[in-house]
Amino acid sequence: MAGAADPQQVVRAGIAALQAGDPARGAALLTEAAAVLPPEQIPWLALGNAQLALGRNDAAEAAIDQALLVDGRDVGALLFKGLLRERGGDARAAASFFQAALNQAAVTGCPPPFADLLDYARRALAAAETGFADHLMAAIGDDVSPTMRTAIDMLMGRTEPYLQQPSLFYYPFLPQKWFYDWRDFPWLEDMLALLPAMQDELAAVEDEAFTPYVVRVPGRPAPNNPLLDDPAWGAFYFWREGSRNEAAAARCPATLQALSLAPMPRIPGRAPNALWSRLLPGAHITPHVGLLNTRLICHIPIRPAPGCTLRVGGETRAWEPGVPLVFDDSVEHEARNDGPEPRVVLLFEIWRPEVPEEDRETLSRIFAAINGYGIG
Repeated sequence: MAGAADPQQVVRAGIAALQAGDPARGAALLTEAAAVLPPEQIPWLALGNAQLALGRNDAAEAAIDQALLVDGRDVGALLFKGLLRERGGDARAAASFFQAALNQAAVTGCPPPFADLLDYARRALAAAETGFADHLMAAIGDDVSPTMRTAIDMLMGRTEPYLQQPSLFYYPFLPQKWFYDWRDFPWLEDMLALLPAMQDELAAVEDEAFTPYVVRVPGRPAPNNPLLDDPAWGAFYFWREGSRNEAAAARCPATLQALSLAPMPRIPGRAPNALWSRLLPGAHITPHVGLLNTRLICHIPIRPAPGCTLRVGGETRAWEPGVPLVFDDSVEHEARNDGPEPRVVLLFEIWRPEVPEEDRETLSRIFAAINGYGIG
């Protein structure tokens, strides 16, 4: 191009040719300019688009590679690179560029000319994830443990690695388990033997028993909870912050007998806590975490109901007749009643079995000290 037109004029002529629907001339002019101008002065995306229109995929990809050398986070270049890798049969590379484009667009936005291609990238990624999942499951089969099933779900992005995040006290080095197998707690069998009597006790007192679970505490800010003072989530306490409800004990002796079988923490002013928890139709206990990870929460279904679920971490279960649920409430969890009937469970806390006896004693003193701080 020596002695000829100014290279910048050649670039402008190349762009004009593309706008006029002449990709062959546009590609020729832009290639000519690229031979003499610095890379950052070449509209590589335009050249790549021209080469793509001409069916020259390799030349198009070479232009896009130059664009990414100039700006590795250019949304348009990442999208084009993903598209070209897809056409080249490299699905994994295509997915990586599409994902990078989506990530960058979430931060800086997507230039309007690439909006349709961004939507295509989303669809392509969804299809790639489904294809990869099918490939993976075909390779390993369905006969895997629940732990491996969850690990695979995490790998596939179907669930998150929900971890313990108690709001008050974190005891380190505990296993990250969402649900425990209730059969690992032999005393639950003895509690279940009392289930018919507990159900009779609920039927005898239900009309007058329940008050809202989330209530205001005098002298403290109101809880930021959509079920504040709402009877949709009701409670009937047998033990509350270490104090036994003697009236409830007198009316529900079988339930108190059942609770005496459980290894509930005994901490003055804090534990045990045990109650019937009722969830009315339409109620939703929104995602939250408990105060501590040194305990587990047990649910014995006193009156299970259809359409009721409990999600702990990435696993959702229903309450089934005669099947206790034991879970770590320091992991994010939520419950809902999407059915037509009230659901009632006996809810109580127990020491987490991995916490040794000497640490339980120390923890009891810590929690008692926390409760006593600032009083008087």
